[in-house]
Amino acid sequence: MGENIQIQNVMDQLNKWLIKLPQEFNIMSEAEVSERPQPHKWSRKEILGHLCDSAINNLERFIKIQYEEQPYVLQKYNQEKWVDLQDYQNTSIEEIVLLWSSLNKRIVKVIATIPNDKLSYLCDLGNHQLMTFEWLIQDYLEHMEHHIQKQIL
Repeated sequence: MGENIQIQNVMDQLNKWLIKLPQEFNIMSEAEVSERPQPHKWSRKEILGHLCDSAINNLERFIKIQYEEQPYVLQKYNQEKWVDLQDYQNTSIEEIVLLWSSLNKRIVKVIATIPNDKLSYLCDLGNHQLMTFEWLIQDYLEHMEHHIQKQIL
């Protein structure tokens, strides 16, 4: 395993959020984290729950890409149904933060052990779109930061 600046940056950013995000939720009231901006929009709790679902699905991808046939075909998941069926809106924010933190600590561990040669493995996103494993890892962080910066904070 050599040094990969992009992947190291992803791990550094994830570790930064692992400290910062729980602190941010700690200063918000239950009303603040449970409020939906509009009836069919997610609350902050549900957005964090969605990020847990993203972590669950991507953790599996990050493991399977390393040993399954290439290009690895990404299975889509119904994000609305996952948030709904996991009932994040009626789950304590502490439980959701703990789940999010645990999943992302595990993702950092998995990313840290990926050999450099596997980062060029291909993923099939559907619609004849092939991207590298490295791109998928960076996309995971970008997706998370989009939700954190635009909707949670």
